[in-house]
Amino acid sequence: MEDSAEGDSADVEARIYRAVFESVMSQRLKPGTKLPEAPLCELFKVSRSVVRKVLQKLAHDHIVQLRPNRGAIVAVPTREETRQIFEARRALEAAIVRLVTERATARDLKGLREQLRAEHEAMHRFDQPAWARLASAYHLRLAELSGNPILQRYLAEIVSRCSLIVAVHQPPGNAACEHDEHERIVDCIAKGDAEGAVKLMDQHLRELEEHLMLVSPGDEKSLAKLLGLG
Repeated sequence: MEDSAEGDSADVEARIYRAVFESVMSQRLKPGTKLPEAPLCELFKVSRSVVRKVLQKLAHDHIVQLRPNRGAIVAVPTREETRQIFEARRALEAAIVRLVTERATARDLKGLREQLRAEHEAMHRFDQPAWARLASAYHLRLAELSGNPILQRYLAEIVSRCSLIVAVHQPPGNAACEHDEHERIVDCIAKGDAEGAVKLMDQHLRELEEHLMLVSPGDEKSLAKLLGLG
């Protein structure tokens, strides 16, 4: 019975973590958004100890900031953190793209093309949350195809932190990533042109960093809606 209870607790913790993480990735949860314990307990029907454990893990992963006596908020990256994060991301994705060019199969490339079609459709529906989510998913899929789980884990953290930055700075209606640039990178990978793919990825990430600008926060919404539960 104890094993079952522990398993149930782990499942609930994973569900809460995933709800917050995915809401940040899709830019529903903006940096600075408060994450009060009581509403989270009510939304997920759990105790404060469970919520606190999840918030601590989110803080460890740089998704959330825990403020003494003031509760948790979605992390707000500084300018220096932004520079460091993009610097690290360019280095990671250069290594990833080289490995994908070396290891990707025809089936892998077909899957990437299908993912790009979904991204293109979301772009033309002007569906910003789906657009942001699929743009991040493209980069994470490349990391998966690299065959290196350590690079994959590091990139997942970096991409989530980039999503926070984009949520603060990206002009409304703009894509976090340009779809055409994603396609050209896949074209290079398909041709076995690793250096071409690395060059395009570096340019792609530098342009994303350069295009960021401050925007005003959106309208107030309930925590349930922000977490995709409302």
